Amino acid sequence: MMWRKRCDGSQIRDQLFKDLIDFILRANTSDDLLRDPTGSRLENLTPSDRAEIVDRVRNGCTPLFLAAKRGLVNIAIYLVDKCNANIEKKGVYEVQLDHTIHYVTPLWCAAVVGQLAVCEALVQRGADVNTVSDTGSTAIRSACYMSNKPVVEYLVAQGADVNRANNNGGTCLINSVQALDLCRFLIEKGANVNARDSQFKTALHYAVQELRFETVKLLLKHGADHKAQSKHGDDALQAACLKGCEEIANYLMDNLDYSPERIADAYELLGATFAVENHDIGKAIDYWKRAILYRQEKGIGKDIDYPTHSVYMGVKPFRTIEEVDELAVNLDKIRIHSLMINERVLGKSHKDTIYRLMYRGAAFADRLMYERCIDLWKYVIDIRLLKDSVLHHDTCVAFETLVIILFDRYDDMSEKANADWSASLNDALFLLEKCIDSFPKAIEQLKTIPTFRRHEENWDRLLQSLVHLLHLAVIVKKTPDEASKLRVCLKRLNWIAPRTVKGNSLLHLAAGRVDGINRRNPQVFGGRQIFPDPVTTSALLETGAAVEATNQDGSTALHVASLRINYRQDVVELLLGKGAHIDRTNRQGNTPYRMLNGNQECKINVTNLITLKCLAATKVKSLKIRYEKQVPNSLIPFVRMH
Repeated sequence: MMWRKRCDGSQIRDQLFKDLIDFILRANTSDDLLRDPTGSRLENLTPSDRAEIVDRVRNGCTPLFLAAKRGLVNIAIYLVDKCNANIEKKGVYEVQLDHTIHYVTPLWCAAVVGQLAVCEALVQRGADVNTVSDTGSTAIRSACYMSNKPVVEYLVAQGADVNRANNNGGTCLINSVQALDLCRFLIEKGANVNARDSQFKTALHYAVQELRFETVKLLLKHGADHKAQSKHGDDALQAACLKGCEEIANYLMDNLDYSPERIADAYELLGATFAVENHDIGKAIDYWKRAILYRQEKGIGKDIDYPTHSVYMGVKPFRTIEEVDELAVNLDKIRIHSLMINERVLGKSHKDTIYRLMYRGAAFADRLMYERCIDLWKYVIDIRLLKDSVLHHDTCVAFETLVIILFDRYDDMSEKANADWSASLNDALFLLEKCIDSFPKAIEQLKTIPTFRRHEENWDRLLQSLVHLLHLAVIVKKTPDEASKLRVCLKRLNWIAPRTVKGNSLLHLAAGRVDGINRRNPQVFGGRQIFPDPVTTSALLETGAAVEATNQDGSTALHVASLRINYRQDVVELLLGKGAHIDRTNRQGNTPYRMLNGNQECKINVTNLITLKCLAATKVKSLKIRYEKQVPNSLIPFVRMH
C-alpha cells in the first residue's frame, strides 16, 4: 500500500508537470498561473516539490525557459518567485533560419526573441547578464544579432559586457553591422571597433560583406582600421571589390590613403567581379577602362607579372582602351582576363581565385567542353596541394569532382568512333602522380596523436576517389608506352600501400562495394555501380598489391569479396589465383571458405581449395594446442592465421 501511494504521488507530479508545460504553450502574455487550476495544484505542494517540478525538462526546455521564449512575463515571475525555478538552467533554442541548436539560459532566449519585459524580470531576480551559451555567446550578443536595440540598451545598463566575444571571436559590434543605430550605441558604450574574430575579420569586414554602406562610414569615423586583413588577406577595399560593391569601394578609394597602384588594381578587380560574379559585362569593361586611364593619369606602367599558365590560353593582359574595347565582343576572353586579374591581384592561393577557377571549369563542363574544364580543375588541384595538405576538405572535394568529370568525359568519348584517348589517360596519370607524391606526408600526418577526425574522413574519401580513378586509368585505351607509365604508377602506389582509417587497402576497396561517391552524387557514373571490379582488382594484383593484407577486422580482400553483397565470381577467382587464403580466420571467426560455401551464387568448388596443411593448422587452433615452440618459426604465422 505504501509503494502504491508513493507511485501515485509520482504520477501526480508527472501529470502536473505535463499540464504546466501545456498551459505555458497555450497561454497569452496576460495569463497568470494563479488563475489556472494548474497554479492552484502547484500552490498545494511543498516548496521543494514545486522547485523539483518546475526544473524538469521537456524537449530540452524547462517551464521557465518556455515562458521566457514566449514572452510570458507573469508566468516567468511566478515560476521564479513562488516555485524557486533555477533562473540559470539552460535549454535548447533552435534558430529557425538555419536550424542550428544552441544551449542557452532563459535570459539569452528572451533576449534573442526580443522579450524585454521578461529580460527585466529575470535580471531583477538575479539572472547573470554575462552568462554564456554553449558557444560562448552572451545574451546581449544574441540580441545584437537580432537587432533588438531596447534589449541591448537594457542589458548594457545592467552591466553586460559589449566586448565579450563568443568562441569564434564574434563580438556584439560584429553582430550588429546590419543596424546602424545599434552600432552607434555600442561604440558609444566602448565597443572595440577593431576586434577580430577567428577569421581575423573586424566589424568593418562584415559591414562591407553585407553591403552596409552607412555602417562602413560610421566604423571608419570611429577609427576602424581599413588596412586590417582577414585570414585570407582581404582588407576592406579588397572585400568590397570581391563583393562587387562599387559604392563602398569608390568611397574607400576617394577618402582613404591608398597607393595609386592599389587603386588601379582595385578597379581591375571590381571589373573582374562584375564579369564573373554579377554577369555585368558593361560594368566590367567600364572599370577596366577606368584602370587604364588611372594608370595613364598617375604615370603607372603595367610592367607587372601576369599569370602565364596554359589555362589562360596565351591571352596577354590588356594595356590600352582599344584592347579593352575589342574584348567587349569576346565573352570567353573577358572571363579569361577576369581569372588572370584575380590571380595577379589576389594571389594564386586566395580562396576567391580558386573558387572562380572552379566555377569557370564547372561552366565548361555544363557545356560539355571537358578539356577546358579539366585543365582548369587540374590547375586548381596544383594550387590546392601547394597551399594545403591532401587531407584538406577542399582538396578532397576538388579531387573527387575532377574524377567525376573525367568519367563524364570518358562516357562522352565512348560514343565517338575516332576518339583520342591519350588526353584521358594523361589526366588520370596526372592525378595519380599528385596522390602518390603527397601520400607519404599525409600518412605521417594521420599518425599524429590526437587524430583529427575530419582529416580521417577526408582521407577515406580521397582513397575512394582514387580507386575509381584507377578503374578509369585501367579501362581507357592505351599505347604500350602509356600502359608502361600506368604500371609504374601502380607499383609506386602498391609500395606506399595507403590504407583507410579502418585499415582497408586499395585491393579491399576494389573487391568491395565502394559507394561513397555514388551516395554523395547519385547521378554519377551513369548511375552504375562500378565496384566490386575485376579490372581494377587484376591491375592491382599484377603490380604487387599484397593479397593477404588485412584490415583492422583481420579481413583480407578475399573476406570482403566473399560477402554476399560484394560477391562476383571473377573477383574471387582473381584473388584465389594470386594465393589468397580461403580459410584464413578474421577477428569475427569468419573465413572466406564458410562465406562462399554458404552462398548459393558461388559456383566455385571451395572444398577442393582446402589443403591438408590448412586442415592441420585449423585443428591445432581449434584444440588450443600450444604450438609456438613445437613447430618451425616459419610455420607460426601460418598456424596463427587459421
